[in-house]
Order: sequence, then C-alpha cells, then structure tokens
Amino acid sequence: MSQYEVTFAGFGGQGIMTAGQLLAYAGIEEDKQVAWIPSYGPEMRGGTAYCTVVISDIRIGSPIISNPQCACVFNRPSFDKFTPLVKSGGLVIVNSSLIDVTTDRTDVDEILVPANEIAMKAGNAKAANVAVLGAFIGATGVVSFDTIKRIIKVKMAHKKAVLEINYHMLDEGRKLALKTLGKKAKG
Repeated sequence: MSQYEVTFAGFGGQGIMTAGQLLAYAGIEEDKQVAWIPSYGPEMRGGTAYCTVVISDIRIGSPIISNPQCACVFNRPSFDKFTPLVKSGGLVIVNSSLIDVTTDRTDVDEILVPANEIAMKAGNAKAANVAVLGAFIGATGVVSFDTIKRIIKVKMAHKKAVLEINYHMLDEGRKLALKTLGKKAKG
C-alpha cells in the first residue's frame, strides 16, 4: 500500500465520523500519513454526513478525493451517490440492514454487512458503524486488526459497558468480509 482512500457515508447519527476517526487514529498509531476530512449536510443528526480518510506510507499530496478505492455506505442515498464514484477494482461495503439493493457494477467487490441487525443482536444499535469498519479492515488490511482494537479501547475506555460489544462488532464485520471475499485475515 502506498495510499488508500475510503469514504464513509450515511446520515447523521449513524457514527459515520466516528468510524472514520477510529480508522484515522489507527493509521496514525501505525506511523502512517493520514488525512480525515468530514462533511456534514444541513442538519447534523438525520442529515447527510460523510468523511474521507486517506492513509498513506508516503506524504499525502491532496486529501481531496473524488474517486475513493472504497465506499462504506450506511443508507440508500449514500449508496446511490458514492457507489458510482468508487475506482474500478475497488470495494463497496453496504449496510444491508438499511439498503435493499446491490450494485450492478462488475468492476468492484461488494460486501453486504447487516450492520444494524448485528448491532441489535449484540445489544447496542449504535455499534453498527463498527461492524462496517471491521469489514473494511478485514477486506483491506489497511491497518492491522490489533491496532484498531487498541484504538477502540483507548477511545471508548470511558464506556466499558460498550467496549466488548464494539470488539464483537469489529470481529463480526471482519469475519463477514473475509467470508465474502474468500480471503485469509489481513493485519
């Protein structure tokens, strides 16, 4: 990897920014160059929200990305907007709990993660974002799984009750990605 770009997109309140921040912190922890760019719609909660994370082994020329290698989409409007922008050969990770369609693109891999369902079974509906993040890391290996677990522990240490749920969500997302892509674990 020299540089990897990913966009997390959904509506406000789905943990889009948190997922991007956790990934960015993990990149920093691994001494990589990182850019995290948030974008909010007119309303914070319920409005559109997305962020782009760029992680690189070399200096980042521009943090503005038009065509990411991956889009992690959490709702249908985000699926419609960001799936067409993913580079050929890229990856689309779909929250299939809220998005009932799949891409017709044959030049990208697609991973369906029923993130809301997994989160509700685990006991915390707000943890759906971590399942998608786990799928992203499992599919790409952009940062190591151990690093993202450490970052989650540091950032959520004040919420001990949800720490184990988030670990579970991360692992469930990773397993889904590996199963879908037929791969061995990265990172």
